[in-house]
Amino acid sequence: MAGHSHSANIAARKGAVDKKRSKNFNKLSVNLMSAVRQGGPDPDANLKLRYAIEKARAGNMPKENIERVIKKAAGTAEGQGLEELTYEGYAPGGVALVITCLTDNRHRTAPDLKHILEKHGGSFGAPGSVSFQFAFKAIVGCERGGKSEEWWLERGLEAGADDVKVEGEYVTVLGPATEFLTLKKAIEETGARIVSSETGYTPLTAIPVTDKEQARAVLKLVDLLEDNDDVQNVYANYDIPADWIAELS
Repeated sequence: MAGHSHSANIAARKGAVDKKRSKNFNKLSVNLMSAVRQGGPDPDANLKLRYAIEKARAGNMPKENIERVIKKAAGTAEGQGLEELTYEGYAPGGVALVITCLTDNRHRTAPDLKHILEKHGGSFGAPGSVSFQFAFKAIVGCERGGKSEEWWLERGLEAGADDVKVEGEYVTVLGPATEFLTLKKAIEETGARIVSSETGYTPLTAIPVTDKEQARAVLKLVDLLEDNDDVQNVYANYDIPADWIAELS
């Protein structure tokens, strides 16, 4: 889940990793497998695989699990039929959604997502209907570690970031997607504890959600979408108060 309230989302994700560890590892494995099948098992020659490995590490997937999946994908035909798909839609209140998927059957995935959206107050959007409200970025989420906002801004700019958002006890560092590995390494070298790291969609504009029940409905819908086995990530442009996210997540 990635929305406008960056720090609250980082905290929510941190808790969700342990809560949904088994399902999360399965999705990370599918991502690794797809990357290997597309570009081979050598991360030095396969940038997509390097990104997938970094994402798996950020999700606390053990090194031996990562290596096992890569070897399995390299030695079998499994994963050859996987497609990367991106869907767009709306949550209650006009909140925009970008849903990224890896699937072996698009004729299953689209109806499943449509059913979840419509059952919970959302709707599918046409291609391009909401994606213009997002930018594809390198996104590194960190614990603040007691450092000042000025310290983080300086470190972020030195690392090549486009933007640094310091909110509460968490920091989100945004940069060009093509510089993901360089940005992540530079942040690691500051000694910061990284909670999440990926290339993904970050909202350019935010939709304020001022009704608590509507916030509950939006977060529930995002959670249900993320529970779908074919869904890798759900990005949303809601602006929900951090204390509501903490309570409702």
